[in-house]
Amino acid sequence: MNKRIWLVLAALAGLLAACAPAAEKADDRLHVVTTTTLVGDVTAQVGGDLIALDVLLPPGADPHAFEPRPQDVARVASADLVIVNGRGLEAFLDNLLDSAEVHGRVVEASAAVPERWLGEEADHGGLDPHVWTDPNNVILWTETIAEALAQADPAHEEEYRQNAAAYIAELQALDAWVRAQVERIPPQRRLLVSDHLAWGYFADRYGFTQVGALVGAFSANASPSAQELAALEDRIRETGAPAIFIGFNASDALAQQIAADTGVRVVRLYTGSLTSPTGEAPTYLAFMRYNVEAIVSALAEE
Repeated sequence: MNKRIWLVLAALAGLLAACAPAAEKADDRLHVVTTTTLVGDVTAQVGGDLIALDVLLPPGADPHAFEPRPQDVARVASADLVIVNGRGLEAFLDNLLDSAEVHGRVVEASAAVPERWLGEEADHGGLDPHVWTDPNNVILWTETIAEALAQADPAHEEEYRQNAAAYIAELQALDAWVRAQVERIPPQRRLLVSDHLAWGYFADRYGFTQVGALVGAFSANASPSAQELAALEDRIRETGAPAIFIGFNASDALAQQIAADTGVRVVRLYTGSLTSPTGEAPTYLAFMRYNVEAIVSALAEE
């Protein structure tokens, strides 16, 4: 999105704010805006009823492709805190924060997560932003978010830290459960082919190999060449990878083509977003359990 459009968005956001009712803030709770549903859920676990939470991206939205509306700029501008994934995931973020003038109130949930390098072909400095595929990184999210909320609202510091501790215990149990599930897959079949390079942290933690992806960058929006697809098919045949894993919000046309050529299965996973409350993955814990069960079902020997 070019700078002129962002200036228009900022101007419209100002008009929206000016036209809003003076008593729009219904209570004195901390007003927290998060970008993705994943960050939003973790923030909700820590903040509970003590915060008024507003998640910018709707369930199912692709954070790589999201384009804010004028009202989104207004939402961010009114926040006490803005909590983001970071690592270049939210391509729209810099312009949005400039328009909303909130840089001093921004918290990067992934700040404490060890960096993972994707390579020169990836956008945004080559860092892997998909840190949430390892629950241990979400523990770091939880600690970072708890610290930010406690600093912004010191009167409720103890509650935030207690909530964080309880949620961390659930994340530790999730990590143990994932490790137990992965044991059902023979080591030689722990092979991941995906629509984009979204599972690196998961692979590193649980002993998988990323055989390749339909696109070489971290974004599912890139387009592979015929040569790249042919090379991926060769790697699938050489390694014996049993499945291609693609996100629910990604087109499966290329995956189905490769599956037809190589005889592997196509399996859907949730990648960058939770579902609505009535869906299969309305929380991070449910998101990970769904994905791990799908991966194990596809890769474990029958």
